[in-house]
Amino acid sequence: MIDPRRLRILRAVADHRTVTAAASALYLTPSAVSQQLNALEQETGHTLLIRSGKGVQLTAAGEILLSHTHTVLAQLERAEAELAAYAGGAAGEVTVAAFATGIAEVVAPAIGRLAVGHPDIRVRVRDAEGDESLPLVLDGEADLAVAVEYRGAPGADDPRLSRVPLYAEPFDAVLRADHPLGDAEQVELAQLADSDWIGQHPGNPCHDMVLLACELAGFRPRLMHLSDDFRAVVALAGAGAGVALVPRSALRGMELKDTVVRPVAGPAATRRVFAAVRRGAERHPLIQPVLEALAGAAGGLSTD
Repeated sequence: MIDPRRLRILRAVADHRTVTAAASALYLTPSAVSQQLNALEQETGHTLLIRSGKGVQLTAAGEILLSHTHTVLAQLERAEAELAAYAGGAAGEVTVAAFATGIAEVVAPAIGRLAVGHPDIRVRVRDAEGDESLPLVLDGEADLAVAVEYRGAPGADDPRLSRVPLYAEPFDAVLRADHPLGDAEQVELAQLADSDWIGQHPGNPCHDMVLLACELAGFRPRLMHLSDDFRAVVALAGAGAGVALVPRSALRGMELKDTVVRPVAGPAATRRVFAAVRRGAERHPLIQPVLEALAGAAGGLSTD
């Protein structure tokens, strides 16, 4: 009989690609992870991993077992959800990992909705960039993620996760008030090809979105300044340090001193935001109301 706890470890190793990283995510020691993997290989009678100095790689048998692991763990999540529903009463805590703008736009309003409709559900918020929240959910450190589409993100058909679209928004051009294009109704990105740019650090999903939008416009932006804080980005643009693309909701309520904001003509970078939970957990009596509250808070936000 295969121990499902060892299947969780197998998936963590497959996700993180090293025993050390998987152990850190699971709050175990590397030796404990190795022992559990060895026991799993004994249970199955197959070599599941190839170990090397660069990490681990699943064998063909390991890939087969991993595909069943997604199904087994999702079914266990469903079983826990049904048992929780049978016990009755949605009372408890849900941890939500979300990026800063997502917290302001949908998580905080959703908490307000839950206070009225489900006062016994407590939401614990964890600030995490758009590419950090999904691993937190998969590793069990968060119950729910509010994340953005990014290069390399798990797709909508990923067997590990269930996703709920929340909203989509374009990136607007932020320019110094006296910029030659400051009076234009719209800005074409190609018109900014020779400008210095202000962007996010590599690894931030917005970094990839801006690069892709500029590449589609026929150029690679000359990124002179990097910050993941959109207030800092806007301040730098107002100081004449460069131009920037900023998600529309991030500009809402911000002091736009010495800057102008202009929509981008034609195809532009778009930030698509969604909620995600471990597959099978979407019907849990604690998680389902939070998903519904997030969807309700996101209603009308899409400007794509």
